[in-house]
Amino acid sequence: MQADVITNQVNHLKTTFSSGITRDLKWRLAQLKQLKLMLVEQEAAFLAGLKSDLGKSEQEAWTSEIGFVVSDIDHTVKHLISWAKARKVSTPMFVQPGKSYLLPEPLGTVLIIGAWNYPLQLVLAPLVAAIAAGNCAVLKPSELSVKTAELLALYLPQYLDQNAYQVVTGAVLETTELLKQAFDHILYTGGEGVGKIVMRAAAEHLTPVTLELGGKCPCIVDSTTDLTVTAARIAWSKWMNAGQTCVAPDYVLIEKSFLTPFIAALKQKISEFYGSDISKSKDYGRIVNARHFARLTSYLQDQDVILGGEMDVDTNYIAPTLVLNPSADSSVMLEEIFGPILIILTVDKIQDAIPLINSKPKPLALYLYTKNTQFEQQVLSQTSAGSVGVNDGMMFMANPSLPFGGVGNSGMGAYHGKFGFDTFSHLKSVLKRSFLFDVALRYPPFSASKLKILKKLL
Repeated sequence: MQADVITNQVNHLKTTFSSGITRDLKWRLAQLKQLKLMLVEQEAAFLAGLKSDLGKSEQEAWTSEIGFVVSDIDHTVKHLISWAKARKVSTPMFVQPGKSYLLPEPLGTVLIIGAWNYPLQLVLAPLVAAIAAGNCAVLKPSELSVKTAELLALYLPQYLDQNAYQVVTGAVLETTELLKQAFDHILYTGGEGVGKIVMRAAAEHLTPVTLELGGKCPCIVDSTTDLTVTAARIAWSKWMNAGQTCVAPDYVLIEKSFLTPFIAALKQKISEFYGSDISKSKDYGRIVNARHFARLTSYLQDQDVILGGEMDVDTNYIAPTLVLNPSADSSVMLEEIFGPILIILTVDKIQDAIPLINSKPKPLALYLYTKNTQFEQQVLSQTSAGSVGVNDGMMFMANPSLPFGGVGNSGMGAYHGKFGFDTFSHLKSVLKRSFLFDVALRYPPFSASKLKILKKLL
């Protein structure tokens, strides 16, 4: 796509925003309902696209992509009018008579750059928030999920106002050109390296950013846990989408004495979920492309693979794989795995997991499985993560009342539910005063008596 085409697209959206049409709450609600209608009417096409791109089963694709966004839209439609109202705050005595409030207003024209692993959800969920807040938006789906990007470019203009919402497809050149534009906010989901590029580009225009990155998400398994349920929940959260999930557990920390029963329970759940020949399971996904397949297979060189390791280069298939105690300087321990490889690290006592986690960059998610409430509080108070799941994996994503976002290297800013509305809004401070009781204390000429009274009031 030519540079001037992208510039014209962005300028057109800015003109639309300046017209004021997106500020109308009825218009916003209508756009949100149209977005839901698109997902309902074109469900079969999107399910086929997700199957083509990532081998996602129908249930997994619907639950984590289509159903997720539909639920987000329903929640937003239900609460939008209350979110958009002025938010009253207290007014100090020396400013009385008057009233103070925060007035949400849209930022303007925003850019949403999605990721390939959940190519529908990670574009449309931020869009829901952007629409709700009254913005125009450019959507840049990932070029790696080819079919889903094509479907978004095809269907979104058929359902949403093209004067307010545009899809730009393409790869690095198109993204680079988009980042040259002066947006009012950028939300990027992806890796740390590109996140830095986005942030540098945004700085040229003093554009605020929300970065949803990733990192190595730890999973602590305490010996007091319910082992059967724990194994099921770890297996589900790790091998959904063949492990290509930013909040999937990256490595498990477990006491040496509890390793054998844990491995046995995990193997049992993997077999129950995907059968004896996982390559033939309709419920197990595939790696997105050959480059990521090669990256993942390289992690297994010279490692102690205690389960899995089977692969098929022709179909980008890698079986659920367990690696035991890799060296700290190996690539599998230094890089985010983002695939179906789960590291198992043993410790002498479970409390040793805390300093090990703290020696690494802050993760997007941390998981703890335990019945020991004292240890639970110790982990919560002594570690940092974007989100924490206690006794389950990834389920905090299903609660629209919880913000989703990282901390430190795993990202900045958050969205979902009201937090998404606020991310794409400016909370404008407003103080309205009466003309009555205009006390002259603040006006010149100043005096010692005026100062004495002011000191008491302030």
